Amino acid sequence: MSSKNVIEVKGVNRIFPVPGGEFQALTDINVEIPEGNLAILKGRSGSGKTTLMNIIGTLDKPTSGIVKIDGKEIGDMSDIARENLRRRDMGFVFQAVSLIPTMNAFQNVEFSMRLAGIKAGRERDKRVEECLKLVGLGNRMHHMPAEMSGGEQQRVAIARAIAHRPKIILADEPTAELDSAMAAQVTALFKEMSRREQITVLMTTHDVGLMDAGDMVIELESGMQVHREEE
Repeated sequence: MSSKNVIEVKGVNRIFPVPGGEFQALTDINVEIPEGNLAILKGRSGSGKTTLMNIIGTLDKPTSGIVKIDGKEIGDMSDIARENLRRRDMGFVFQAVSLIPTMNAFQNVEFSMRLAGIKAGRERDKRVEECLKLVGLGNRMHHMPAEMSGGEQQRVAIARAIAHRPKIILADEPTAELDSAMAAQVTALFKEMSRREQITVLMTTHDVGLMDAGDMVIELESGMQVHREEE
């Protein structure tokens, strides 16, 4: 496994203005995630998980501190450069799968590749099929979202996220609406993606049953990093 850090967070703080003062959502966060790792970001609701995820995903900016993606400091980037970074180097998977209901599985994945600027052609079609087969939906690629279970829809969302070969996948509570067996399957799929495609995956969850699947666990509590000694 590579020792190159694809995600680096150094001394990150995030403060939001609120009526009558300020709210510190993150305090001095330091994270390094190597290439090809599945990192689990855990914490209760309000712990700062989504805030940190949004900063790493360039959807928000830290009040102070440094964030590097693949060695590039994102704080110095223009809005256009940040948008291009999201489109080309990142894939996003959310609790709500947000598949386009009028498109079948193949078309949903293909559409994401169009958004990433990948031109139509045989290679794009082959990649769509490859990704759907990778998530176990080779025989369901022409089915509509309404014809699929929740777990199958989430697997289409994963195929959509990896199709353009991003460096990073950010998955925010992707198993929250799934039963425990399907949640374990989806998490195992993320781990396989990280190994097979050398994609770095950061997944938020509050499900303690999924912690062992991660190569590393990052825990937040009230916006601060929790460091626990190994038992």
